Amino acid sequence: MPQVTTHSTITASFYGAAGVLVVGALVFYLAALRSGRDLSWAVVIKTPHWLQMLAQGSLMVYWGAFLPAVYGNMQLIVGQLFFAYGFDALLQLARGNQFKLGFGPFPILFSINFFLWFRPEFYYWQFVVIALGFAAKSFIHWKRDGATRHIFNPSSFPLSVFSLVLILTGTTGATFGQEIAQSLFNPPHIYLAVFLVTLPAQILFGVATMTIAAVTTAFAFSAGFYALTGAYFFRDAYIPIAVFLGMHLLFTDPATSPRTEQGRVIFGFLYASFTIALAGILELAGAPTFYDKLLPIPILNLMVRRIDAVAVRGVFRYLEPARILAALGIVPARLATASLWALMFVGLGTSGGVGDDHPGQYLPFWQEACSEGNARACEYVADVETVYCERGSGWACNELGVTLSSLGLDRGIVRAAFNQACAMGFGPGCENSLKVATRQTDFVHANPPDDELPIVIRGSKGPIVEMDTSLLYSLACDRGWTTYCADPTVTM
Repeated sequence: MPQVTTHSTITASFYGAAGVLVVGALVFYLAALRSGRDLSWAVVIKTPHWLQMLAQGSLMVYWGAFLPAVYGNMQLIVGQLFFAYGFDALLQLARGNQFKLGFGPFPILFSINFFLWFRPEFYYWQFVVIALGFAAKSFIHWKRDGATRHIFNPSSFPLSVFSLVLILTGTTGATFGQEIAQSLFNPPHIYLAVFLVTLPAQILFGVATMTIAAVTTAFAFSAGFYALTGAYFFRDAYIPIAVFLGMHLLFTDPATSPRTEQGRVIFGFLYASFTIALAGILELAGAPTFYDKLLPIPILNLMVRRIDAVAVRGVFRYLEPARILAALGIVPARLATASLWALMFVGLGTSGGVGDDHPGQYLPFWQEACSEGNARACEYVADVETVYCERGSGWACNELGVTLSSLGLDRGIVRAAFNQACAMGFGPGCENSLKVATRQTDFVHANPPDDELPIVIRGSKGPIVEMDTSLLYSLACDRGWTTYCADPTVTM
């Protein structure tokens, strides 16, 4: 496949992964000959596996329709799947005499690739992530409900381990993790798409309880944070799409979550709480915050037996949504709970809790919050203006200089931003560069040039392809750029 041969490290990684399988197969074959073991295989189809495969696969296809890189990565996922099946076979044969062939590797691979891709020069780590997930599933067990079961979610465990390593070593740049978290928002109506493709599993496996608790907790916190501070905790959404995806596909594995409905409520509440806490900690530490949804799940997996034990005691036994719904005459339990979640999702959508047009996506909201003295908002304004400047907006470079000056940064850094705006042909940047040199602070502002509007009014969604000026003005007005609601030639 073309993607495998475009980079020497990717090619070498695939040969290396294939070599591991060939050597492993030879070792098992020779060992079986010597010991007389009768190795066999059987087809074992489990509904959770193929249902998750269809849900995640369709969602990835939809994502790829608005981000071509996803379709390119699917070629690499094919190779990852071959490796996953082969490595899983070796691990199963290390523990017994039969390899059970099914759809199990698909949801593990899809989950990993929804959150973490290594860049070509480090691609060999992608196979290590996969191997770690299957090894944890095969060898890290405990007794639960009278049977031996794996402890950790096989996709979230390696994601969590590698997230921690990448944070501690400062090597996030070796992955496309940040780009993935941002681009998941590109497709229109992506929250609705996630809700629809995961609804069958919510009904069949009773995991809607966890999702309800997690989403409700995150939304309540975000709404409360906004009410107290006038700004958004997660910035461009009450619940970022990557976190929302994690609440549906990443932590809802029935095998590694609580058995009781009350326990699942607690589990969902804790996942949202840990994610929120980690987002704050990572932000304070200056680390990428997209790891917030990946780190908590192994910790929660270790807590599930204790959660189930606590869930049936005291007031916790009243947390079971199905029991409340049954008291109202709404049955069967799983369908009733999923229906409750559907009603809640509709409510969140109509109230702006989830959707494409959250005000925090757009720069004017944060500029206003910054002007009202919110220091966190001012820092975010600088981050957004930096991104827009790097995308080719001289206006954004000029505004970045103004923002950096207000934050008290060194005059050399401020002047560099103005010089970049000047080099891009944005006149006020040239004037402001001279003002910095003469220690003046009455900086010049102006509206973005029309050809830069697709950059600066984009927000967190995908690129704007509309180039008609009047329509761009209308879109800018809708997104908080008030000067475009009347005469766009007025100086900002």
